Amino acid sequence: MKYVFQKGNDQTKPTLLLLHGTGGTEQDLLPLAGEIDKEANVLSVRGSVSENGMPRFFKRLAEGVFDEEDLIARTKELNEFLDKVAEEHDFDRHNVVAIGYSNGANIAGSLLFHYQNALKAAILHHPMVPRKGIELPDLSEKSVFIGAGTNDPICSATESEGLKSLLENAGASVELHWENMGHQLSIGEVKAAAEWYNNL
Repeated sequence: MKYVFQKGNDQTKPTLLLLHGTGGTEQDLLPLAGEIDKEANVLSVRGSVSENGMPRFFKRLAEGVFDEEDLIARTKELNEFLDKVAEEHDFDRHNVVAIGYSNGANIAGSLLFHYQNALKAAILHHPMVPRKGIELPDLSEKSVFIGAGTNDPICSATESEGLKSLLENAGASVELHWENMGHQLSIGEVKAAAEWYNNL
């Protein structure tokens, strides 16, 4: 997988895992990392699936309809990739905080749904429920921030509330933040995520 790794000044801080939206690259969310934590390691990954030339983290069958088989395989691939990169760059594998937007938020959510120890925490900007009807691991040690738009045409309010419930039922501590926006990422949402992160 293509990625950028920037070593932080404080190795006690988490490593920020950046996961872009559809059509993005590993460069897209780098400014976001600076807003969240200027001293942390940054690992920004490019999705290895191409949809009409647009990088994504997993395939979909239609807008809002995930290819579940591919999602499961790509989630496993990303989890194993994190193990490998943590070793190569000598960071604490158990102290990774994902920051994902849209498709990137969905694969980060899928990591939480499938692997108990994949992430310490996650900031999910405009995520959907990655999979329905599965039993989640015990997430009682995990914290999740969900950023949602009241007018989001891709990710409905019901979807955001549903994801919050599923994560809370698995024991996670979840903050759901609303902006009076659509699917775009607003500065207000980023500032709210930074505030949440500083209280982790």
